[in-house]
Amino acid sequence: MPLTQASFSKPSAQALPLAIVAPNGVATWCDTLSAAQAAWVKASGFNGALGQSVVLPGEAGPAGAAIGYGTKAARARKRDGLLAAVPRLTEAAWQVASAPDGFDAEAFALGWLLASYRFDRYATQPSQNAALVAPESVDAARVEAIAAGEALTRDLINTPSSDMGPAELEDAARDLANTHGASMGVTLGDALLEANFPMIHTVGRASSRPPRLIDMRWGESGPALTLVGKGVCFDTGGLNIKPGSSMGLMKKDMGGSAAVLGLAHMIMAQGLPLRLRVLIPAVENSIDGSAFRPQDILTSRKGLTVEINNTDAEGRLVLADALALAEEESPDLLISMATLTGAARVAVGPDLAPYFTDDAGFAAALEGGAAAAKDPVWRLPFHAPYETMIEPGIADLDNAPKGGFAGTITAALFLRRFADKAPSYAHFDIYGWQPVAEATRPKGGVGQGTRAILAALPKALGL
Repeated sequence: MPLTQASFSKPSAQALPLAIVAPNGVATWCDTLSAAQAAWVKASGFNGALGQSVVLPGEAGPAGAAIGYGTKAARARKRDGLLAAVPRLTEAAWQVASAPDGFDAEAFALGWLLASYRFDRYATQPSQNAALVAPESVDAARVEAIAAGEALTRDLINTPSSDMGPAELEDAARDLANTHGASMGVTLGDALLEANFPMIHTVGRASSRPPRLIDMRWGESGPALTLVGKGVCFDTGGLNIKPGSSMGLMKKDMGGSAAVLGLAHMIMAQGLPLRLRVLIPAVENSIDGSAFRPQDILTSRKGLTVEINNTDAEGRLVLADALALAEEESPDLLISMATLTGAARVAVGPDLAPYFTDDAGFAAALEGGAAAAKDPVWRLPFHAPYETMIEPGIADLDNAPKGGFAGTITAALFLRRFADKAPSYAHFDIYGWQPVAEATRPKGGVGQGTRAILAALPKALGL
């Protein structure tokens, strides 16, 4: 899948001026306008409220525009409300001409590109958007790389499973590898058993689309970062089949793999001085005579045995084999990302990306990165007393503890068993979906936590 372009307009004399105006600055800004334009602004009711907009009339069309900066309280409550005006602007090139003190030009520029995203692969009429000239203080190439990585994540999640199975996910990873000169290997089908990835094979063997493990590498020096993304391209729930109401969004169950591929692009496009590895177990959890069953006991790559108490808790199984492979190299930082549990949504809702880590240094770097990138995360605990909940007695581990308590934590504890030799491990239980359209996040697939991780890497890895 080719990268969706996320680009700024080139500087041009034809670019229209755009003013960012706070409520207490409307009168001062109007003093810079012609009498007719000032009257137009007054008649439009523009008062600088967050995301409000007004386009100024000129002799031959629009002569400029203003966007309301709103109050500090309004901006805190609606984190991307300033960008709500972008779709209402004329399809032209715009350039920020003035802004209040404290205006974050980089966040605005990135937000503009994110707000301009449209998934139009299946649309007969491609969308058109207003364009922005990058503010002079902004590293345009860096912002474009981040926006393109986010667009890749959204494109992959939004693509229906009919066109985004394990093979197509492999193609998308290979396209990304080719773009950046990365190497890539794939272990396919029954070769997974020969290579000792039994749980990836077991989860995916009932599908007509063979399971595989995708392994991408980039960079020759610097600290080692390994990203593991859940690539369940569609999840029926297996023999514990999901009801229709729960199956409707299961094209997004590969959201973890989409997130790590988007993050990988951000890293490689900026040439960060590190060694990157991306592991994606790509499967479809389907049903036929070979499907794995409740009460089966599987032996993992690491040798730990797992009792299957629900075939719909398959994501942790495929991640376990990939994490076991990853920890064999002891990377400096190992991160897994997955649309893993509904319990995470109950705990923090769709906006926040909950994460787990025992590394206080990484947690501190991530919290700082999340604030800087305006990409919210929330730390949950690897609560050791709950370990007994994932120990069924008949096997080493239980893939779906009964009782319904602490589902997000028990899933994370399960994964930690396969990454406990890594110097630093973090797990993100993301949603990967925007249920209601917001200014910079159209309804549909969305990246979560990736910009926070990117911003944390310099401190976390000493780059």
